Amino acid sequence: MTQQASPAVSNDPLLDVDNLVVEYPVGNKIVHAVSGVSLQIARGETLGLVGESGCGKSTLGRAVLQLRRPVSGRVLFDGQDLTAMHGDTLRLMRRRVQLIFQDPIASLNPRRRIGDIIAEPLIISGVKDSAKRQKLVDEALSAVGLDPALVVGRLPHEFSGGQCQRICIARALVLNPEFIVCDEPVSALDVSIRAQILNLLEEMKSRYGLTLLFIAHDLAVVKAVSDRVAVMYLGRLCEVGPSEQLFARPAHPYTALLIEAIPMPDPDVRPAETVPVGEPPSPISPPSGCRFRTRCPRADQRCSDEMPELRAVASGQFVACHHPLI
Repeated sequence: MTQQASPAVSNDPLLDVDNLVVEYPVGNKIVHAVSGVSLQIARGETLGLVGESGCGKSTLGRAVLQLRRPVSGRVLFDGQDLTAMHGDTLRLMRRRVQLIFQDPIASLNPRRRIGDIIAEPLIISGVKDSAKRQKLVDEALSAVGLDPALVVGRLPHEFSGGQCQRICIARALVLNPEFIVCDEPVSALDVSIRAQILNLLEEMKSRYGLTLLFIAHDLAVVKAVSDRVAVMYLGRLCEVGPSEQLFARPAHPYTALLIEAIPMPDPDVRPAETVPVGEPPSPISPPSGCRFRTRCPRADQRCSDEMPELRAVASGQFVACHHPLI
């Protein structure tokens, strides 16, 4: 497996993913979900991870947290290799890293009351004092704008999708983590509720000093919340760069196509008619060389023969393309 270079963001990043590979067996075949991805996230930063459905975004997020064990590669969190941890050591480390799931309602046990759901991480982490647990649960609910007295005794089905996502955020915050993977936290919500949840995440990031990996396929959402953006296609990174810079001058043809697809709320603006050629390849049998070459109008023989590696094209901006746009 060819290693993708990691664009450095700091001399001491909180998270350093090094050449991560995740594969799924399907019968006698292998799904290449994540193929040699390397990236860094600085303390206090929000890195947006975008790409089409099925490109490996959620798999990468789960592999970072060791919910899906990688085939190879390393995940260094605050200098400690999570891939080498097991049992109690990994369980203790997970107090510092949490996950907000894509579907807020499905991620809550329908038979348990909200107070018990949020208190469960505290019980697992060894907080035995029930009064202390209740205090922490109340504080977490209050932080996300919910009244503990009206919430803790109720069941998940009694709440709206937006309220359930606030409850999920409270559950993620109750252990006072340093790093949170937000796996498409607003994709299942109405547009009006999305803004509330995004504002809440920004407030929580500022209040608790959080570092976020924000996974989404909606580039408009990613642009609003991210300090940097990483674009993923078929298990590999295409481009990484500062949010404003990447959206203003995308270097990879795939990134440009994604940006062109963002709807504009202006009836006088004509949508771009550029579309990628053909269908996305199968992750079971990805193309040789550049994985986007089968849909790229700029592809040539070199793209077929040689895998492009991330390289700098501007200050802080890296692209894996033999024929970048800039």
